[in-house]
Parts: sequence; structure tokens; C-alpha cells
Amino acid sequence: MKTTRIISIIIALLITLTLVCAMSVSVFAEEVATDATDAVQNTENEAESSEDKIISSKATASAIVVAVVGAAGAVAMGIAISKSTESMARQPEAASKINGAMMLGLVFVETAIIYALIIAILIIFVL
Repeated sequence: MKTTRIISIIIALLITLTLVCAMSVSVFAEEVATDATDAVQNTENEAESSEDKIISSKATASAIVVAVVGAAGAVAMGIAISKSTESMARQPEAASKINGAMMLGLVFVETAIIYALIIAILIIFVL
């Protein structure tokens, strides 16, 4: 029971850390490219190449966010389902309560994954 809580906390922290890192990578890449564009305004080719670097860094950050959070969410869901089926096997009379709690937990994990997807979309289109 304690190991499951520890794993859940670690996964939640991993998801949060990934989101923060991806946002900061995207903002940092945009600042560096903006500084480079400000420093070198001589030709349009150099400005276009810096914009391409911004777009590629945003795509990379978004891909990292979705990949890591999706993988962490899949691991968390697998652990939750595994532990709930073990609990149902031990106490079949409490299966409906365990199933309800498991579904609620899966909804929360899936919500975190959807938030990561929304942040990835925001990184690409807004920042």
C-alpha cells in the first residue's frame, strides 16, 4: 500500500516536472531566437532560419511533454488497475467500491494527460 502511494506521488511529480521543463524549454528557445533575431537583422534568410529553430524547438518540447506524460500516465493506470484487481480478488464483496474508486483514480490520471496535451498545443500555437 505504501509503495503504491509512493509510486503515485513520484508519477505525479514526474508529470508536473515534465510540464514545467517543457514550458521553460519553449520559452527559453523563443528568447534565444528573439535575441538572435534582434542581434542579426541584416538578412531575411537568417530571420527565417531563427523562426524555423523556434518552431522546431516548440515541436520538440511538445513531443517530449506528450511522450513523457503519456508514458507516466500509462504506468500509473497500469499500477492502479493491477492493485484494484488484486484487491477485488482478495475481497470480492467490496468489488463495487474498489471498482468505483479505481475509475475515479483513472479519471484523475487521464485528466493530467489531457492537461499535458492542452499545454503541448498551447506551446505550439500560442507561445
